[in-house]
Amino acid sequence: MPAARDLSGVAGAPSGSGRVAAIRIAIILVVVALWEAASASGWFYRDVIPSLLTVGRALAVLAVNRDFYWHLVVSLMEVGQALAIGGGLGIAIGLALGGSRFLSRAFERYLYYLGPTPKIIFFPVMIMWFGVGPASKVALGALSCFFPIALSVAAGMRQIDPVLIRVGRSFHASPMQMAAKIHLPAMREPILNGVRLGFGVAIIGTLLAETKLSNAGIGYLIMQAYAVFDMPRMYAMLIVLFALAIAANELVGRYAGVHAVSGS
Repeated sequence: MPAARDLSGVAGAPSGSGRVAAIRIAIILVVVALWEAASASGWFYRDVIPSLLTVGRALAVLAVNRDFYWHLVVSLMEVGQALAIGGGLGIAIGLALGGSRFLSRAFERYLYYLGPTPKIIFFPVMIMWFGVGPASKVALGALSCFFPIALSVAAGMRQIDPVLIRVGRSFHASPMQMAAKIHLPAMREPILNGVRLGFGVAIIGTLLAETKLSNAGIGYLIMQAYAVFDMPRMYAMLIVLFALAIAANELVGRYAGVHAVSGS
């Protein structure tokens, strides 16, 4: 019986990346078709599912609206600050938990318990601590992204080659030198994966906070559009947020890929 041949190198045979791209495009086309079918079906109340052409017009209006860009900058700054604070604390706590069996056994279980808890329930506490301004939104976003980053870093610490740890100790490296020269470079992938997860939940936490007691940010604009039942405008802003989140994750993924190749 002849051996099966690998067709990946044969001219005309679709490559793995080509098949993946084709599947992604097919999924988008199916979603677009289902959306348009639902919009034209008449099964939903007026404008609950507007046509994509209507949403496109709302996107065009947003593109020339200066106020929208101001609110967008407010949200991006809040998310960036939340990711910097929550991510920095998450990396520090993750290094401590991953490097100490005692600390891990004593405290890591609490992170697993609190991690899945919806962070929006802590927002009244954040308002009492930080007021109704941007600080409470940043605090909720930081709390949201802290847990996935800390747990990812702690898990990555345990996967470091023990030989690297012994080399650092043989040179009598201090804890700070071990973290900077051994732990962080060896854990680039777990840290970046944690940051990608943390970025997503930081957006969710910050925008949820903006929908409560706020007068600025994309979350505030979305609730304004919902209040007046301007569904095309609301969907247009959601599309902008999806696009920005996808672009940020793609940049982090490319950064991880580039450094993985350069370090291999």
